[in-house]
Amino acid sequence: MNAVEIEEAVSQLVSQPFDPDEFPFAFLEAYGNKETTVKRLRKGNSNKSKMEGGVLQRNNIHIATCEPGAVADTLRQLQEAPETAKNKAKFVLATDGEELQAENLNSGETLACAYPDFHQHFTFFFELAGISTVKEIRESSFDIKATGRLNKLYMELLRANPDWATPERKQDMNHFMARLIFCFFAEDTNIFEGDNLFTGTVEQMSAPDASNMHEIIGELFRAMDVKAEEREAQGIRTWARKFPYVNGELFSGATDCPRFTKIARSYLLHVGRLDWQQINPDIFGSMIQAVADEDERGSLGMHYTSVPNILKVLNPLFLDELREQLEEAGDNPRKLLNLRKRIARIRVFDPACGSGNFLVIAYKQLREIEHEINRRRGEPDRPTEIPLTNFRGIEIKGFSAEIARLALIIAEYQCDVLYLGQQLALAEFLPLDAENWITCGNALRINWLTVCPPTGTGVELGGDDLFSTPLQQAQIDFENEGGETFICGNPPYLGSTWQSKEQKSDLKEIFAKYTKTWKSLDYVAGWFMKAAEYGTQTNAASAFVSTNSICQGQQVPILWPLIFKKKHEISFAHTSFKWANLASYNAGVTVVIVGISRQPNKVRRLFSFDEQNETIEKKAENINAYLVPASNIIVKKSSTVQDSRGIIEAGGKPVEGGNLLFDAEEARRIIDVDYRAIQFIKRVYGSSEFIKGDVRYCVWVSDENKSLASEIADFQDRFRAVAQKRLGSPKAATNRGAEWPHRFEEVKQLGDEQIIIMPKVSSESREFLPVGILPKGSIITDLAFGMFDAPLWNLALIASKLHLVWIATVCGQLETRIRYSNTLGWNTFPVPKLTTKNKEDLTRCAEDILLARERHFPATIADLYDPEKMPEDLRHAHERNDEVLERIYIGRRFKNDTERLEKLFELYTEMTAKKDRP
Repeated sequence: MNAVEIEEAVSQLVSQPFDPDEFPFAFLEAYGNKETTVKRLRKGNSNKSKMEGGVLQRNNIHIATCEPGAVADTLRQLQEAPETAKNKAKFVLATDGEELQAENLNSGETLACAYPDFHQHFTFFFELAGISTVKEIRESSFDIKATGRLNKLYMELLRANPDWATPERKQDMNHFMARLIFCFFAEDTNIFEGDNLFTGTVEQMSAPDASNMHEIIGELFRAMDVKAEEREAQGIRTWARKFPYVNGELFSGATDCPRFTKIARSYLLHVGRLDWQQINPDIFGSMIQAVADEDERGSLGMHYTSVPNILKVLNPLFLDELREQLEEAGDNPRKLLNLRKRIARIRVFDPACGSGNFLVIAYKQLREIEHEINRRRGEPDRPTEIPLTNFRGIEIKGFSAEIARLALIIAEYQCDVLYLGQQLALAEFLPLDAENWITCGNALRINWLTVCPPTGTGVELGGDDLFSTPLQQAQIDFENEGGETFICGNPPYLGSTWQSKEQKSDLKEIFAKYTKTWKSLDYVAGWFMKAAEYGTQTNAASAFVSTNSICQGQQVPILWPLIFKKKHEISFAHTSFKWANLASYNAGVTVVIVGISRQPNKVRRLFSFDEQNETIEKKAENINAYLVPASNIIVKKSSTVQDSRGIIEAGGKPVEGGNLLFDAEEARRIIDVDYRAIQFIKRVYGSSEFIKGDVRYCVWVSDENKSLASEIADFQDRFRAVAQKRLGSPKAATNRGAEWPHRFEEVKQLGDEQIIIMPKVSSESREFLPVGILPKGSIITDLAFGMFDAPLWNLALIASKLHLVWIATVCGQLETRIRYSNTLGWNTFPVPKLTTKNKEDLTRCAEDILLARERHFPATIADLYDPEKMPEDLRHAHERNDEVLERIYIGRRFKNDTERLEKLFELYTEMTAKKDRP
């Protein structure tokens, strides 16, 4: 269940008469427990509670109902009950139908409220529904409640007005909803004079059967677009004239409204009775988007970018520097004045602004700093000098662009109320400014200089391919010239596989003039390149959230040399972390944040996480394209290794059309028919066979045994089919393989080697690469790499965290899975010179890992390396291996992956320098 559905279920629960026997089960259903789960609890199969009226769900919650007045005592009993700890309950909850108390046993957070008010605190138990989210949105129950009510209204209107659900009229419906929300907000914040003016007028003037509802609302919308002195002439109805003139183009244009049913009328009145002054403009746009987006309707968190995550971009981009300057200014009036002037000229530009989250947060943060300046200067009531038009955006969806502008208007009003008071805020608010500084369009096709021109920067235009056409006039000139521009946002990621033809065309437009290899780039790379081009013409710095793949593997040598050629450097970065949101079914994508600038500070800032998931900030002289504190070096493929380690090769390429490979049942059938076949059948491994334990076999015939094998009838037929398959290929090399249909097209082994196997692709969720030893005589396909008859200490190197982070960084990923490479990952992996003692220690570590696996036979590699189920003895063997190896590198354990990569790149730089030395 998503947050909106939970809120609706909890509201329905508390609206019913309290039933002490039924409450625990109804509560669990409200938080998404399946009917079968609740049924087991009812029967007592899973109910281990020893308390009267108690229900205990393992790993979740211990609930008990009680007599009136006994809630506090009951909660204490739940906390102290041995079965609560034994069954690892995360929450305890007690209620008597009049009062409800609860505690989060992990965080110590508590809840106490009247039972009928429980629905106002439904977010307290989000964890029970698998919703892991940031504190800010969990506490914003109003926004979720409002989304649920709006969603019901929206869906009922679409049902009653199918013509408004068509693509042609969808924009009209979205615009209608935006107008409604403004009215709800305005009547609860005194923008409309009088209590409950909009909702009350609609309720009073509309018929109970809603037959004239659309006419009443339409007349109100028309009134708000006509100045007071013109209303009589325009024929505005008397009861609509008490509404203020709003302007701002919000109510201009068509005022026709969808027809209401009696149910839709009730929904609108329910929405209007909420307290809209609680609305959070940070997620205002996301809330509307959650209602309006057909694919993700009702899932507020799908669109929500949390404030802490936004600040991961904005703080190091420019806010931290402003706060430092404020600290240095102290109470010095002149320094404070200079800082205020600087802030008033700052432009924030989000070229993928969606519904405006980044712009709203940036505006609020700058207003907060400005207010502190005014307070220190003794001017607390001074109106703001920060114009909204300094916050520019580009958004491809028209409705989102409109909502972004409205969210900024509401943010400005709320800041005015906070810092200047209600009276001054109201005096400045209406009528709204009609200017629209949020551009609707494709950000990768628009010349950003036309949206956010470099006025007063002293930068000469021209001289760049991107700007060969004349500079167009921006939609709106800036109110103040000479400021800095900070570009930020969370653009769409989209790997090359998932891009549409139009999106690939967008990238071609940007990159084709620079490189022929642009097709493998993620879509987000277009924003980085556009920002670098824009930065050559302006005083700008940029930072975007991105999939981590643009800083890994094959995309690094394509994208980043182009960025560096534009004289941009990485000024700060956040290494990989999960960008999760509110939706319970969305685990979050792994992202990085990268800031680029032509004039970065001498000290660069690199943020990462330690083993306890605490944020670490590292100062560095340089951050390279792999987000490592090292020089701007690009790792290149190497055909050889530089030391005594083993050589890794890809397995043989079968190209046999299903004739040389088969399962165990087929192998038994072949042998039953002709027992001589047994000598030519061997166990074969690719990635799946090694990791999941799938059993497959292959025909393995050497050239000298071809005649003997061909005497077996089944093999004759198979060899004939293989030859036909290869002859039918358009590839000449495959055609030649028809001359040896008794073996793989490409043969890389004799067939009697001891093999260290490394799958080509494996899950990114594992903490260690799934390397292993195969039984002697095994065959590997080209879906795996193999090291033949090599010393066992090589396995210890491959199984280490050091090697995993190197592979993940320089080889990159296939979709989200780790992609292994011998030439790019193994041959380039920097290893210090190993002594005989080092190799003996590593051999012992490799043996311990293999022995630990054996103790859990027949568990597969997939079973053993499941992060949630990994056996402790196996984990300990790997930890010991990492400790031994890392002490070889630096004499101690590394603190985190950033430190591991820093050392590896230092060694790689030395290694390549020696190689290139004459």
